[in-house]
Amino acid sequence: MTAPVFSTLGCRLNAYETEAMKELAAQAGIEGAVVVNTCAVTAEAVRKAKREIRKLRRENPEAVLIVTGCAAQVEPETFAAMPEVTRVIGNTEKMQPETWAALKAPDLIGETEKVMVDDIMSVTETAGHLIDGFGRHRAYVQVQNGCDHRCTFCIIPYGRGNSRSVPAGVVVDQIKRLVDKGFLEVVLTGVDLTSWGADLPGTPRLGDLVMRILRLVPDLARLRISSIDSIEADENLMLAIATEPRLMPHLHLSLQHGDDLILKRMKRRHLRDDAIRFCEEARRLRPDIVFGADIIAGFPTETEAMFDNSLKLVQDCGLTFLHVFPYSRRDGTPAARMPQVKGPAIKERAARLRAAGEAALSRHLAAQQGRSHRILTEGSRLGRTEQFTEVAFAADQPEGTIVTATITGREGERLCA
Repeated sequence: MTAPVFSTLGCRLNAYETEAMKELAAQAGIEGAVVVNTCAVTAEAVRKAKREIRKLRRENPEAVLIVTGCAAQVEPETFAAMPEVTRVIGNTEKMQPETWAALKAPDLIGETEKVMVDDIMSVTETAGHLIDGFGRHRAYVQVQNGCDHRCTFCIIPYGRGNSRSVPAGVVVDQIKRLVDKGFLEVVLTGVDLTSWGADLPGTPRLGDLVMRILRLVPDLARLRISSIDSIEADENLMLAIATEPRLMPHLHLSLQHGDDLILKRMKRRHLRDDAIRFCEEARRLRPDIVFGADIIAGFPTETEAMFDNSLKLVQDCGLTFLHVFPYSRRDGTPAARMPQVKGPAIKERAARLRAAGEAALSRHLAAQQGRSHRILTEGSRLGRTEQFTEVAFAADQPEGTIVTATITGREGERLCA
């Protein structure tokens, strides 16, 4: 039996869903297929998906080639028109066992059904595709999908649909199974994580879920939250940051910009001072907390002065890990119709932002010299601190354990211990 080849592009959630698809394909007995799980976040992401499809077709000339993911959901006709592609399936369909059963019997699907993509806006529940483990020692648990917001630069709601939450009881039961399997750290993931619970009875908040997990799964060593919208952080989330040492002191913030007018044109729900206030309050509650952030360089209408406000935000918020995105025009979004910044200026501003991020990370690494950290080992010579900083060990360590070690120096973007 030849196992299917899977290629994943884009976000951590896509990687998580690829693991779920592997299980569904195995259950259906799919052999020898090629599956490309695409991303639609920028026009470049779609171009990259097309290049990957052509490459995989050259490498697998006889295989059934299936395209799915956000780009397939948003532009199914684009991929159906590619001669390399056998089937296009949507983000909802890719998580359904019956889809893979149908793919096992391709003769039952006519050419007119080459595209299996339904209206994702009509989906009101998360698919029951929770998988017990993704990663070797750190598990990722999808608790939410979709987004109800309509940021002017973002196509993702049209690829993921509206926000849907996994009920707390289902999440807790899964995390208990993961802990029983030996996972020491669980990461909660979603498209718009801080919207978790808005569609559930009683409209609980993300902080309620976090507190419930920590209370009902006492053997879970470390709970980590992926990207959040800081303006939607609730009281219980802040309480957990202040009082729960098992909640890791690392938050990745969806900030996107540091200028108020650009934030309004993006249709973000926060202003510059809101982001600064959140970071100051979180740091007051948990002095060792560190922040990552997404920031876009060269958004339409951005002037040099507006860009400088983003640059200053790195220092004003005390950011450590920066994800810089040069703005990429995406057809179908309101921002694509706004006056565009010229490409060279976008590239130059992104480079300056990355340099500021490198300097911020360098300051963080230097400050760890001589400090003791609890490190989750991901390999015999590699691990991550509670703040998610990579550590290289000088001597072999037992894998999949939490060890305490003193930082002796740094090597590139890693600490040494």
